[in-house]
Amino acid sequence: MEIDISSIDYVLSTTRSVRLRLDFDRQVDMQIILDCIDIAEQGPTGGNLGSRRWIVITEKAQKEKIADLYLASAGKWMIKARDSLTGTGHPNERMMASAAHLAENLAKSPAIVIPVIIGIHDNSGRPGLFDSVIQSAWSFCLALRARGLGTAWTTAILSEQEELKAILGIPSEITEIAMFPVAWTKGTEFSKVKRSPARDITYFNSYGRTFLAGPNGPLSFEDGPGISVEIDVKCSLERAWEVVTDINFPGRFSEEFVSADWDDSSAHLGLGSTFTGKNSNEHIGEWSAQCTIDVYEKNQAFGWCTGDPSLPGARWRFELESLGSMTRVRHKAVLGPGPSGLTRLIEQQPLKEDRIINNRLNSISGNMTKVLEGLKDYLEA
Repeated sequence: MEIDISSIDYVLSTTRSVRLRLDFDRQVDMQIILDCIDIAEQGPTGGNLGSRRWIVITEKAQKEKIADLYLASAGKWMIKARDSLTGTGHPNERMMASAAHLAENLAKSPAIVIPVIIGIHDNSGRPGLFDSVIQSAWSFCLALRARGLGTAWTTAILSEQEELKAILGIPSEITEIAMFPVAWTKGTEFSKVKRSPARDITYFNSYGRTFLAGPNGPLSFEDGPGISVEIDVKCSLERAWEVVTDINFPGRFSEEFVSADWDDSSAHLGLGSTFTGKNSNEHIGEWSAQCTIDVYEKNQAFGWCTGDPSLPGARWRFELESLGSMTRVRHKAVLGPGPSGLTRLIEQQPLKEDRIINNRLNSISGNMTKVLEGLKDYLEA
């Protein structure tokens, strides 16, 4: 059987929670839901035990009870948040509008599906519970999407576990996993959303290790090795931006970077601005490097490269992401592709390239971690 990869990729990359586009006025044939459950049940399960069960709610009175419980668990908060954010341009404005819409209309869903599993989650780390149902629940969402239906992965109602069990007659030894309002979608064309590229969030062989190419075999300078370290900070995006764009701030915590001076003190901070950084390392000694600002996206990304911008010796980045009341700060570095003290060392000892790069990445990672931990302490003080 020949598999149409493009169709599969399309379903996989366009299936997500849809709320505003659920058609609550069009009935859904229960056989379609059963077909999707059959597909979902093909998912892997710990110990090959068939412990998943599916509750499909279609009765009006039951749906209304579930909807009231959902309002009590989080729906009223979602509606209040929606009302307060409307027209503000806040990053969560659209999301809360969508969530509130579902909270206000959940009872209108043609069907509400709740996957459960036999067993109680005891935080023991033993396999066979969530790891035996999450993948099937997602397969259910994919099967719906492939047939022109949609849903939203919701879990807020699980905070009212005892009340939910009472409404649906769920035994105490059963664990509820999620709740899916199911309906046809208004239109079937959906787009991908912006996500971090795989190269940015995929680490090879050790947490935080990145590569621009490959890797193919031992550590190689040609593969563009790098490091990515991140931390969540309780502060605004704007406040974090002020700190990461202070070129001397890392010097407070790094054991290698000492200080920096703008080459033109009157120049406006932005793309193309240059500064000279001073560094010290017990194995390398002291050295200076001219750096050029090559990334400047206000409140999003700030970065510089060393040496010739067209062939830099290394590239350094701070990237910011709003998490509501918190900010995620990611610190990244990529070695090369241009010449540097590292390449000279590799040229002198080519048979030790792997070890040389590994030692350098470890050193960079340690200092970047200290900088971010210091940044967190500073901003949360």
